[in-house]
Amino acid sequence: MTESLLPLLEETYRELRPRAPMPLFDLRFYPFANINNTIRLSEGRMRIRISDLLEGAPEPVLRAIVHILMAKIYRKPINPAEALRYKRHVGSQTMMEKAQQVRQLRGRKHLEGPRGRYYDLDEVFDTLNVRHFHGLLGRPQMSWSGEKARRLLGHYDPAHNAIIISRVFDQARVPRLAMEYIVYHEMLHLKHPVKMRGGRRLVHGREFRADEKLFPYLEEANAFLKTL
Repeated sequence: MTESLLPLLEETYRELRPRAPMPLFDLRFYPFANINNTIRLSEGRMRIRISDLLEGAPEPVLRAIVHILMAKIYRKPINPAEALRYKRHVGSQTMMEKAQQVRQLRGRKHLEGPRGRYYDLDEVFDTLNVRHFHGLLGRPQMSWSGEKARRLLGHYDPAHNAIIISRVFDQARVPRLAMEYIVYHEMLHLKHPVKMRGGRRLVHGREFRADEKLFPYLEEANAFLKTL
């Protein structure tokens, strides 16, 4: 238990529950694989685990984290100012870089590999790279997903520098243009990394969307995606 934070815990609890009995607190900084924070309440003891990346955060940020966790567990409204304070801190460039390094060191990523039954993702990437990016993008690890996911069709994982495409596209009935569009979309994340603006993460910014519209078979690809 981090004893120095006990007054902060008690004050935050009392703000949310003025007349309720005070629980016992157990707060520890934990080496999560990401910036995760958890809270559990059992038999009058509140166990809080905060990412060790936040151990040196300013007290107002720690207070915001505790407020958010307690508000969630007791189903109370979250103070917008506290939520914004937390988002701005974890969304800063410094914290994003630290989080990415931690994911690389602690996180596990099982990759199935680029060769599928019908398509080779390395070949698809190289083709699109020459066609749309002048061959300037460095190829990350390319891999098919383990299952034929229909909701998460593809994603770019910057921590492991990997593009993962749903195996639902590795079928004879899937037109190449649809599969190329998904890979092209994830390649744009290499060209347009996530930015922060006003405490918000901009994943698909204006430049990203403009480049996405340059895909020559965008309408045909989207028409097929609707069938999935």
